[in-house]
This record gives sequence, structure tokens and C-alpha cells, in this order.
Amino acid sequence: MKHVLRATVAAVAAAMLVPFLTSGASAAPTPTGPDGGAAGAAWAATQDGPQQYPNINIQWDVPITVSDGTVLKGNVYRPADASGRPIDTPTPTVVNLTPYTKLVSNLADQAQSIPGLSDALLGLFREIDMSGTPLSGVTDLTKAFGGGELRNFTVDRQLIKSGYAQVVVDVRGTGFSQGTWDMLRQREQQDTVEVIDWAARQPWSDGRIGMNGISYSGINQVQAAEKRPAALKAIFPVVPGSDLMNDVLAPGGGFGFNFIPLWLTAINGLKLVPDLASVLNGQFDTQWLADRVRDPLTFMDVLLNVYTTARIDDLDPRAKELLTGSSRPREGWLSDPSKIQVPTFVTGGWHDLFTYSESKIYNEIPLPAGQKQLLMGNTYHLNSGNEYAKPGLPPRLDVLQRAWFDKWLKGIDNGIDGYGPITLRQQGGGWITTDSFAAPGENAGAQAAEHRRMYLSANRSGTANSVYDGSLTAAANGDTARLTIAPGLTSLCSNDAAQGTAGVLSIIDGCAKDSRIEETNGLTFTSAPVAEPTTISGRIAVRLNTVQDAADGYWVTTVNDVAPDGQSTVLSSGQLMASLREIDDANSSRSANGDYTDPRPFTSLDHRQPTVPGEATTLDITLPATEAILQPGHRLRVDVYAGNFPKGLPILPMLLDTGLKAQHVQLDPDRPSFVNVPVRGNPGW
Repeated sequence: MKHVLRATVAAVAAAMLVPFLTSGASAAPTPTGPDGGAAGAAWAATQDGPQQYPNINIQWDVPITVSDGTVLKGNVYRPADASGRPIDTPTPTVVNLTPYTKLVSNLADQAQSIPGLSDALLGLFREIDMSGTPLSGVTDLTKAFGGGELRNFTVDRQLIKSGYAQVVVDVRGTGFSQGTWDMLRQREQQDTVEVIDWAARQPWSDGRIGMNGISYSGINQVQAAEKRPAALKAIFPVVPGSDLMNDVLAPGGGFGFNFIPLWLTAINGLKLVPDLASVLNGQFDTQWLADRVRDPLTFMDVLLNVYTTARIDDLDPRAKELLTGSSRPREGWLSDPSKIQVPTFVTGGWHDLFTYSESKIYNEIPLPAGQKQLLMGNTYHLNSGNEYAKPGLPPRLDVLQRAWFDKWLKGIDNGIDGYGPITLRQQGGGWITTDSFAAPGENAGAQAAEHRRMYLSANRSGTANSVYDGSLTAAANGDTARLTIAPGLTSLCSNDAAQGTAGVLSIIDGCAKDSRIEETNGLTFTSAPVAEPTTISGRIAVRLNTVQDAADGYWVTTVNDVAPDGQSTVLSSGQLMASLREIDDANSSRSANGDYTDPRPFTSLDHRQPTVPGEATTLDITLPATEAILQPGHRLRVDVYAGNFPKGLPILPMLLDTGLKAQHVQLDPDRPSFVNVPVRGNPGW
């Protein structure tokens, strides 16, 4: 009965809100707050209610020949009548290029096609609730699956039935497509532009193209939009990146050890699965087989090389190419969102693999607010959209995507351009909307956060069980002390480990949501408790005065919210190899006080500067922007570690240069160590 009532209410709401969605500009409801108010309810009713067409027609493995003769394979999904015949009316088209093989989309789509099964599965995901248990992170994952994320990742039947075509294409060298996998680089980017052009020219397309997809497909959208293909009118990237070296490949020079090998293994394994249907009907693609035999394990040999070669000079040339040339990394690993001119809705998370880039993508797009939007949840890579569809919470991701495409591909005035434009989940608080976040000049204005120094002090705080329990002071101090830490394995139980596994390990609350185990092998510096609610909003940088006992060192810093009961929750984290400390000032930013807010290093071997054992070395470490609120009685903490396994592991030559020796923070009033943190409120420090 409850489900029938819910469906009836949705249908009535949809009928009442239709005039708002189809009439002139003045009739669209104005979004209010993170849930979008009446407009948000209209978007949900539109997505969840009856659609224009009853069925979907699918063309499997349609060949798309690109300019170098390589044949890509794509599935084409089109609205259809009750008999399954595709409609004759051309429609807008949504394109998704994926390396994870269309088989994944096929399986998810087939689940949706069984009457009642999709709703039952989504309902099951929404009902699983392990909140309050040590495995509450399981709930974050299942809520994401029920929050529209699967439809963004695969195929959204509701979207297609409403009058869109969708094309899902295996990128070259993966799935059933021919060629050698080019991993987001120049040839693959050219393929994407050609697929967009191909889709726009099909008789079933009206020539207006949108793009969607998660992770790799999100990055692909950002890259394609930079190329400005004429037919591309809007993109909806979920958890995309634009600076892949600093995002995930080698942030601060600490190679992304646990994610990259698993990811490469998964894609290389999936790309070897043959098209069994073509085998059975006698149309097997022998060129596909030849391409796979020629390159069965793309980049795996490079990965093996950097972890088995002891000297940098002996690295494979391809490995050297990967790890050098930081001023212009290989095509695709450093994007330029300032070239994007189509409406873009970016969804990210504070602990996502690509957190560093997500707000930067938004800020660099030269479009007015509304035509570009940003939604950041307190999420990891796999659980985007885990808070949704309740008062005060944002609409589901598939609902937002539908509203976005209805506006920019169909011209429906539904108010989505008035949403946000920036919708943020405050860590330690609730959802908020704002006009500016982590942007250049963010210190302007009375309500903006002001960057200020909090100094590392040897004065014991009495709040942490760590190698050394220091303090954070609001004023410069005269402390002189050498605080020593050594590499260890407590980072196996950490927020960084959860982040580096794309959120898989986030199910273990005692590691992902509480740093006290990891802190037993770290240095901690903790402030006095805040007197009033205090917001941390924007980019954070940590300056450390260090001493190495070897030619290199590996440094990790986190900024944490410490509750009165001692729970220490990571808000943001960063890492840096001491030898890669040279900062690219042209691509970095500073706050009004002159200190770095985003000290971006030259993550490149040709800028490497080994340290001199025993001599002081200043390091500036960037931490991704965040939005958090410290409640009264909570404290701010900076943690410092000498390693980050398994999230990061330096390549073997650099690891050998550290000697796995102890490292030292040298407190010195003439060379102070501090965190430059953006604060709003009156903490009483």
C-alpha cells in the first residue's frame, strides 16, 4: 500500500508540475536550498513518473570507424513504441565512452529491463542501513547505488524513454573495440570528438549531443569539452579529474600504488573478454584479436618496471616519459578546463580519488554560475550520491542529470540553471549552497573564509596517543625541537587507504572515519577547542621545516576534526616527496597573507632535488580544498607521517633513496612550520 501511495503522489505531483517544466522562463520554479525546493520535487517527479515512450530499442555493437581506420564498437539505445520499434523522430543523444566494456552497461540495463526488478533492487539498496555500527560505511555504498549512481554509470532507461538516444562506446583497445588502449591520451581524445560527430550525423539524432558517465568517462567528458566539438551542448561528469598526476597517478611524487595496479589489472582483464555473439554467428573480429595479442597488458609492464628498477637512469623510456616533463605532462594527464564552453555539472566528493581537481575544474570553466555547477558530497569514489531525495538533501544524481539535459539539450525551462550553483556537504555539518568555493580571490568579502597560520608547537596538547603529541598555536612560538617519525604500516588503517581503494575500505569506520590507530605512528599537533561553530572552507597548505637522514623523504600530512570524545576525522590530506619540493609558481596560488594555498609541485624527475642528509629542507604540501565545520568543543589537528602505504608508494629508485630511515620535523622560530587554513567564524584560538 505504501508503494502504491508513493506512486500516486508522484504521478499527481508530476501532473501539477508539468506547466512549470514546459512554459516560459518566468514560470519555472526557483530552486531553493540543496534539495532544490519545488523545482527539485519537479525534477524528481519528471524522472520517476510515466515517460513519453513505453519501450527501448537496442542496436548491439554498432561499428564506428574513426579516422585512422580503427573500428570502435558502440551500443545504441533509442526510444521505442510498444512493439519495440524505434521511433522516427530524431532526439538529443547522450554519449558515454568507457574502458570498462559495454558488458557492464549491458548487465545493468538488462536488470532494469525486467519489470519490477530495477525498482526492487533500488529499494533494497535504499533499505540497507548499518548506521551506528562499525560497518556504517556499507550503508554509504548501498545508498549510492540506490541514489542514481548506477544510472549515471551505465544506462538510464527513464532518460531514454523520455526522448533521448544513448550511445555507449568502448574506447579503443578495450571491450570489443579494435586498437591499442591509449588511456585518456591524444588519440583517444580524437576518437571521442569523432564519435560525437558520428552520433550527431545519425538520422535518429537531432544533432544535439550531451555526455555522461563516471570516473574515466567523466574525465573523457572534460577532455572532449575542451576540444569544443560543434555538436556537444552539455556534459554531466561524475567524479572527474583534470590533473591526473596530482590526482591519482603520483600525487606529490608518491605513486598511487594500491589503486593503479588494481585498476590496470581490471581494465586489461576485461578487454580480453571476446565478443561471444560474433563467434557464434561467424562474424568474429580477427583484427580485435590481433590487437589484443599485440598489446595484452597495456602499461602493466611500465608499472612493473618502476618497482623493479633500482636506478632512475635505468628506467624504461616509457616510464621516464611518464615521470618527466611536468611543465607539459603527456597529453591528457593535464587538462585545461578554461577551454570549456558548454554547460557543465561537476559532481565530486571530499575523499574522492580526484578531489584535488574537482573544484578546480568548476572554477576554471569560464561560464556564468548556473551554466556551470558543482556538487561535492562527503564521499569516496564509489559512493557518490549517497545522500539524496529527502528534505534538505540534494536530488538523486540521475534526477539532476535528467534536469540538466532537459535544460541544455531540449531547452526545457525547469530551473536547473538556478540550482546551487555550488552545493556542498559540510564535513561535520549538513548540506549548504553557495556562490563561491576555493576560487582565486576567495578571501574577498566579509563572509568569505580568511586564511590564517596555525603554528606547529612542541607544547603537548594532552589529546592524542601519538609518537609526539604537539599543539597548534594561533601565534608564532619560539619552540625549538626535533620531532622524529619513521615509516610504518598504521596507514593500512586510514582514511587515505580508504580513499586509495576508491572507497572500498571506507566500510571500516575505525579506519576511514577515525585516525587514532594511524596516529600511533605519527606526529600530532592539536589546537585548543573552538568556542563557536568554525568553518574551514577552501584550499589548505602545510609548510614543514624538515631534516632527512637520507637523500629523500616521503611526507604525508592530514588536517583533522577532533571531537571531544577523541575521534579524529580526516578533512583533507596531502603528500610530497622531499626531492620533488620545487613548486610550480605559475600554476600555484597564494592567500592574501602571501602563504601558499595550493603549492603545486613539479611532479617530475627532471625537477628532482635530492636532500642533503642532516640539513634543513622546507617543504610546502598542498591539500585538496574542503568544506567543514568544527562544532563547539571540537579541535583542529594536523597529523604528520613518514609514509602512506598502500595509498602511495614511491617508485623503487626514490624509495631506496629514502633508505626507509626516520625523518624529522625541525621546529625553528626562524623557519616556522604551520598550516595555512581558511577559517570563517570566531574559534577563540
